[in-house]
Amino acid sequence: MMMEQMNDYVGTLENICLKNDSIAPCLFEEYGVNQGLRDENGKGVLTGLTNISKIVSSKIVNNQKISCDGELWYRGYRVEELIHALGENEFGFEKIAYLLLMGDLPTKEEELEFKRVIGECRTLPTNFTRDVIMKAPSEDIMNSMTRSILTLASYDPRAKDTSISNSLRQCIQLISEFPLLAVYGYNAYNHYENNESMFIHHPDKQLSTAENLLMLLRPDQKYTKTEAKVLDTALILHMEHGGGNNSTFTTRVVTSSGSDTYSTMAAAMCSLKGPKHGGANIKVMDMMEDIRSHVADYSDKEEIDTYLRKIVDKEAFDRKGLIYGMGHAVYSISDPRERVFKEYVKQLAEEKGRQKDLQLYENIEELAPQIIAEKRHIYKGVSPNVDFYSGFVYDMLGIPVELYTAMFAVARIVGWSAHRMEELICTDKIIRPAYMSVMEEKNL
Repeated sequence: MMMEQMNDYVGTLENICLKNDSIAPCLFEEYGVNQGLRDENGKGVLTGLTNISKIVSSKIVNNQKISCDGELWYRGYRVEELIHALGENEFGFEKIAYLLLMGDLPTKEEELEFKRVIGECRTLPTNFTRDVIMKAPSEDIMNSMTRSILTLASYDPRAKDTSISNSLRQCIQLISEFPLLAVYGYNAYNHYENNESMFIHHPDKQLSTAENLLMLLRPDQKYTKTEAKVLDTALILHMEHGGGNNSTFTTRVVTSSGSDTYSTMAAAMCSLKGPKHGGANIKVMDMMEDIRSHVADYSDKEEIDTYLRKIVDKEAFDRKGLIYGMGHAVYSISDPRERVFKEYVKQLAEEKGRQKDLQLYENIEELAPQIIAEKRHIYKGVSPNVDFYSGFVYDMLGIPVELYTAMFAVARIVGWSAHRMEELICTDKIIRPAYMSVMEEKNL
């Protein structure tokens, strides 16, 4: 059937689907069903236990629950302490990846050995780049990576072995390979679809993940220490965020079914690519581009305030009434990742001469929560999340928009791996929540 005919056909079916698949919102309240597995205050329904990370957004004071500055803990350590403990020229991605996977910070010897293994694994099977990645280039790099992940299973003689040791091996290999899948996927798309020059650099086993990413992306393979340090920090902050975020929960659900590592990580990728999850920073960048075209003076708070109000009133940008990068499902007063990250954003903006753009971001950060609080009935405070600045950083680093969500995946594969291992070790029961049927019974 021709595509036009198919479109016409499904168009006639759309109203039938809308009629028969609609469930009255009042029924969710009547039966006590928490949509999105969250209550009316946004708190997630408890579905499991984890020893990997902790998110804090409120505390009990005098028997009352009050909002507090957000906290993010990795294996018992606050994430900002881990980052600030790194040396000025030290890259911490591999060290903190070890922490999340193993549960303890590595000794110097353990860290060196882990980095060596990561470096040795940072390669792809012979001709994989040519035969798989370049065979079907796509603007959707997340789809390209997912296809590559599933294909890598064909090169692994123990692909279906879900033992602890083999699953850990597979996770470490995928952590090492993700930067290659992302960058090579983009380079193939950029060459075949955008008619740009093709270059495929080989990774350097001695370089960190952040350094390799920048080196692989750039024709001249050059980068500054500040650039690499800021990207390393971004990767650390995106590594892990509790077991309840959509892609990590997907990881645990698929793991619980007994599926293999490659299928599990491919499923997590499909979850992460959604604009409500890992694709959020792209929406922020689209919004910022729109704001720049309508705001002449980035220092004029009154002008910015006026346009932000139009966005919230669904009169501007995508007319959905959202200021992207503001608010979070868990945090209210502050997102600790955003607060840590902003220190490094300022450094990079100064190096790149982007202070005016930074001023616009900072003014929106100040004004948006006030406008949202005024115009929306909200149950908790609103503050900028880490995605508010991450797209700006990627832009300053010259990372193409097509790779923004892929950068998230390069980091989050660590958290997924830690949760896969915990699920394999601690739980031997398939995750199967219940849905209440509100179907009307019919007679023929």
